[in-house]
Amino acid sequence: MAVTAFFYGLALKDQWNTTAADRVDWQTDTIKCSLHTNAYTAAQDTDQYWTNSLSANEVSSAGYVAGGVALSGKSLTYTAGTNTVTFDADDITWAGVTFTTRWAAVYKSTGTTTTSHLFSYVNMGADNAIAAGNISIQWATGGIATIVAS
Repeated sequence: MAVTAFFYGLALKDQWNTTAADRVDWQTDTIKCSLHTNAYTAAQDTDQYWTNSLSANEVSSAGYVAGGVALSGKSLTYTAGTNTVTFDADDITWAGVTFTTRWAAVYKSTGTTTTSHLFSYVNMGADNAIAAGNISIQWATGGIATIVAS
């Protein structure tokens, strides 16, 4: 399924209004994507760290590692003609899994939930039940998320 992610509001605010440890460096930080059940609902205005609400509602299955998978092939580009900053990475596939998922969270993984800053999320729009199969996240053609400078 092709998806577009949405920013957590505090991820943007904290890039300029917090300590360096809270900032997300897309290129050098470990950025992960985790999958969650419909019991989680992204709170775009208040969710800040990968804490209890995410970990308590993360999917579980053979073929899925708790905390999700690190993104590879990350890129960060600026297009002058459209004033657009684009965050992108390689698509992700989990193979041989059995679970039902509705949400994906992209976050800076520090190894500690209380300091792992949320970046963006995907609402898949409906529950996706997988039984001993594969699930892929194919980021939108325009990237995982974009910012337009105005």
